Amino acid sequence: MATLPKPDPVVTESIASVEWRPMTPDDLSVIAELEARIHAAPWSEGNFRDALAAGYSMRVGVRHGHIVAYGVLMLGPGEAQLLNLSVVPQARREGLGRALLAQFIDDARWLSAEQFFLEVRVGNLPAIALYGAAGFSPVARRAGYYPPAVPGGAREDALVMRCPLGLPQRPASR
Repeated sequence: MATLPKPDPVVTESIASVEWRPMTPDDLSVIAELEARIHAAPWSEGNFRDALAAGYSMRVGVRHGHIVAYGVLMLGPGEAQLLNLSVVPQARREGLGRALLAQFIDDARWLSAEQFFLEVRVGNLPAIALYGAAGFSPVARRAGYYPPAVPGGAREDALVMRCPLGLPQRPASR
């Protein structure tokens, strides 16, 4: 009989040591700084402020007083769209992106979304793998959607992915 692999204690401790909470206006300057370090085409503090004012679902993961992950989910009639999901480089490969995505999927189901969309750079293979493992499938490609990742580089296509959602369920406790 096959047995499941034991969880890596370092990764398990890392996920357990993160406190997930709603993003607040007090977080925005720090998140904008992180965003500028993480992304080639970062959101501005104003973009995050507008999303907060619009009532989007926005969450941060905090470890030892520092934001290590954050995301923005837009919900509309019958659907959800992931607008931003980011993990700081030193905290990647610890399951934080997967944990945040799962929270947003739970939120979308709870609020009766029937489908969940996102866009990702075609070159971001780790993110595409994460989304695929969560049930997302490619449905379209947007040519030249993203600005170049490096100065003087070519624009990059966006892969549009969709995940059909089941019946609403109570979100997992956080």
